[in-house]
Amino acid sequence: MENPNRVPLLVRVATALLLATSQLATAYDLNPDSRESITSISKQMAEDLVGFYKGNEPGQTPGLLPDPYYWWEAGAMMGTLIDYWYYTGDDAYNNITQQALLFQVGDTNDYMPRNQTRTEGNDDQGFWGLSVMSAAEYNFPNPPADKPQWLALAQAVFNTQASRWDTEYCQGGLRWQIFTWNNGFDYKNSISQACFFALGARLALYTGNQTYADWAEKTWNWMIGVKYINTTNWYVYDGADVETNCTVLTPYQFTYNAGGMILGAAAMYNYTESQVWKDRLDNLVTGSKVFFTGPKSNIMTEVACESVGTCNVDEHSFKAYLSRWLANITKWAPHTYNTVMPYLRASSIAAAKQCVGGKNGRMCGLIWNNNSYDGTTGVGQQMAALEVTMANLIGNSSAPLTADRGGTSQGDPGGGGDDLGRDQPNGPDYAPINGGDKFGAAILTILVIASVLGTMGFLFLDETSGQGPVAQLKGCYFSAKGFFHSASAAITTFAAGGGIAAAAAAGRKRGQQLKQYLDGSTPGY
Repeated sequence: MENPNRVPLLVRVATALLLATSQLATAYDLNPDSRESITSISKQMAEDLVGFYKGNEPGQTPGLLPDPYYWWEAGAMMGTLIDYWYYTGDDAYNNITQQALLFQVGDTNDYMPRNQTRTEGNDDQGFWGLSVMSAAEYNFPNPPADKPQWLALAQAVFNTQASRWDTEYCQGGLRWQIFTWNNGFDYKNSISQACFFALGARLALYTGNQTYADWAEKTWNWMIGVKYINTTNWYVYDGADVETNCTVLTPYQFTYNAGGMILGAAAMYNYTESQVWKDRLDNLVTGSKVFFTGPKSNIMTEVACESVGTCNVDEHSFKAYLSRWLANITKWAPHTYNTVMPYLRASSIAAAKQCVGGKNGRMCGLIWNNNSYDGTTGVGQQMAALEVTMANLIGNSSAPLTADRGGTSQGDPGGGGDDLGRDQPNGPDYAPINGGDKFGAAILTILVIASVLGTMGFLFLDETSGQGPVAQLKGCYFSAKGFFHSASAAITTFAAGGGIAAAAAAGRKRGQQLKQYLDGSTPGY
């Protein structure tokens, strides 16, 4: 008999779906005025971001994200985790962050690891440099004494990039790529300049060294000179090819290009306290309003690709950096707080509302301005939502430190070593060869030649002949005498050359003497 109290299956399913939908739709009800709300939501967003990272697991490589993410985005992600600690005080991810930042430094502690030569550009290296600069400014826990320090790493990145300043084309600027064979070597892009500019400005502020500020000024003037920055509307364009002497601009606007220039301008304003830099900063902030759309034009949008659905994996993360850097500038230029915070506040509410994706019902998508989840998930989407959410805490957060105002990170003004001016990667780091290596190479060569001769001797035998193998070979002796004489000479040559070949392959690691570049000086601290 049917239970009269039993709820029909269809009703139960519909009720369950309704409850699930209701729970998902209210997953993040962010209150930007409540520290508890912000930190609670940030904690969950950070947990989901770190879920993409496997570099701390057995058998994985620290500092790398899985495909399809490039190396640079892992460096940017470590910057977000530093921000998470800075804003919330939660040190849950400090160990994996420090591990990643130290594992990827490369042979000369400048974020040029050998395993990234096929993809590393100046902008990629720059993002790692900006992350360790944040670590220095925020007093993120310092590495062990026998490891490179945050400030020293940032200085090394800056030094290697300053040595690549290219006046052969476009009268200056950094190329997008470091190595000649990588696609984009003939393109000078704004983000490479912006990273270099912002890093130089922040180093000037942290160390008090005018040389860094001079480079920042030089980079700014170059950006204006090639019209990458439009001084009418203060838009920042993407870049240009050297083949046109940087005269044919790529007019796309991305959030991170504008954000990087805004960040550097704010640091320079704080360093110089000049009206010139205040005006430059304020103009760039005004220009960045192009990235805010929606009914009230206050929701951050990647305008170059969101509306047409063409944003790639890299571009999914760009809003993270504009969010981070707009919040940052309020500490160096407090007058900007009332200008930028309403935009960040509105964007954070919109971003949090659409984080209803994934199996856990709280993953964040890319698009914030249509009041619904767009169905995408990824490192970039998660980083962007987390950064704009945490930005609400900037008002009650401490200002970035400097060397004479509480900063403890140790510097190395000569950082970069052999990578200064390098346009070819290091070869394998073999140990110096010794007598045993030479002898082994010679024996191996003799064995190879003997094997070849033995094979040829077998081919000379005539299986239909009535003569035995010895008689056949004896008969071949005089006709082949010239051959054996040549072979003997070859064996001698190869044996002697074994050590030479080994020596050629066994490139010794070069010393740490600095190359003098450009004006013959290296910025110091």
